[in-house]
Amino acid sequence: MYSPTDPRATLPGGTATRSDEPVAEFQAFALDDLAPSEVSEAGSRTWNVRGQNFVLAYTRAVAGDPLARPAELQRHEYLVVVPHDGGNVRIGHDTAGAAELAGRGIAIVPAGGSDLTAAGDLDLVRLFDVRAADLLPRCHNAESYREPHPRVARPEPWPDPVGGPRIRVYRNADHPVSPDRFGRIFRSSAFMVNFGDPKHGPRDPDRLSPHHHDDFEQCSLTVAGDYVHHVRTPWTAKLSQWRPDVHAEIGSPGVAIIPPPTEHTSRAIGDGEHQLIDIFSPPRADFSAKPGWVRNADEYPAPEWVSGG
Repeated sequence: MYSPTDPRATLPGGTATRSDEPVAEFQAFALDDLAPSEVSEAGSRTWNVRGQNFVLAYTRAVAGDPLARPAELQRHEYLVVVPHDGGNVRIGHDTAGAAELAGRGIAIVPAGGSDLTAAGDLDLVRLFDVRAADLLPRCHNAESYREPHPRVARPEPWPDPVGGPRIRVYRNADHPVSPDRFGRIFRSSAFMVNFGDPKHGPRDPDRLSPHHHDDFEQCSLTVAGDYVHHVRTPWTAKLSQWRPDVHAEIGSPGVAIIPPPTEHTSRAIGDGEHQLIDIFSPPRADFSAKPGWVRNADEYPAPEWVSGG
């Protein structure tokens, strides 16, 4: 349920789920409270967390320290997300040349060998789909996916980009905030990333937006400020599957994995700037069907079955 001024109020309603299959547990990770999954020789620290269809690698990168992916391990494109302004990342590729991402935004890196080098110390995020099998055991929550979650749809990659593989860079600064769309949404063949509009101060507790997704996980990455994720697991016929409501407070950087079909909403708390980045794999059809919402839809087309393309 959305307020009338929320752009998501125009989305079609979800379908009620009636399955007795178990609902996965909500997961939340305050990254600074965890040991890094990897530490480079130069001191860059990386935390790996996964969903059913993807791996999120959050790195506190040291200036000049190349973060490399060898060609034999990276057979599919991956995404780079710079969550904060004030930093530059150079992206080098074995066959696709080089590009630079300056400030907040995303880059899509084609399959093959590549490396990322930050001009100064900064935070960056890499998103790999589940086919990057070497990363799966390194995730803090690897054990949670020892068996697939039955409520989550299997990944089906969307069409390849128009014009073939190359490094593509999308800067937030080139896509100003608009009341006519929800955040800044970018799409690849395996991901949808939504930079929520930055907010200042706490969210009005009388204007929350509890909603659910039928069959896809939502990964909410907090990159500024503190949030409370409110999550309610729907009842099935099996009392053993019932869970109490969750009200999980998490700071930045933090990762929440919200399973389907839980009812959920997120509330910014405290003063200062707050920002969430929502991540979906594969891309969402409902957002993709809204004209103008996906900022790079001309380069990454939707399948024919998605109304609006």
